[in-house]
Formats: sequence, C-alpha cells, structure tokens
Amino acid sequence: MRAVLDIVIIVLDLYVWLLIAAAILSWLIAFNVVNTRNQFVSAVAEFLYRITEPLLAPIRNFLPSLGGLDISPIILILLIMFVERVILYYIYPNVV
Repeated sequence: MRAVLDIVIIVLDLYVWLLIAAAILSWLIAFNVVNTRNQFVSAVAEFLYRITEPLLAPIRNFLPSLGGLDISPIILILLIMFVERVILYYIYPNVV
C-alpha cells in the first residue's frame, strides 16, 4: 500500500511541474518569445492546456477578477502541497 502512496506523491509532484511549465509557456507566448505557429510549440501548449485546465477552471471560476493576474496555478500548487503533506504525515505512517 505504501507503494501506491509513493506513486500518488510522484504523480502530484509531476503535476506541479506541469503547472509550472504551463505558466512559463503562457508567459513566453504572451510576450511573443515563442511563436505558436511553430508546430512543436503549438503541440506542447495544447498538451499543457489540456492537462492543467480541468483543475484550473473551477479555481478561476471561484476567484474574483484580479485585473488580468491569474493566481489559480499558485492556489492549485498550494492545494497539491497540502494534499501531499496530509498523505505524508497522517496516512503514510498508518499504512502497513
């Protein structure tokens, strides 16, 4: 059972890195550093959008408008860190 919890922690860590990559790529696209007409950039952006948007959209709907500032990835990362800590401190020690 601990192996399953280890896999859950690894998946959560990987998702945090995907959120960070999506945020950085969105900044690069917004400031015209990378061009979305490039097929590879477009494919990576679409992949990151499809992976992160299902969890970010409800947070964006809940938050008030902050004038173009999107803090939903930060809130989601904090929630993921909270879930990881709950697993590590309360669930993991009680599993045989």
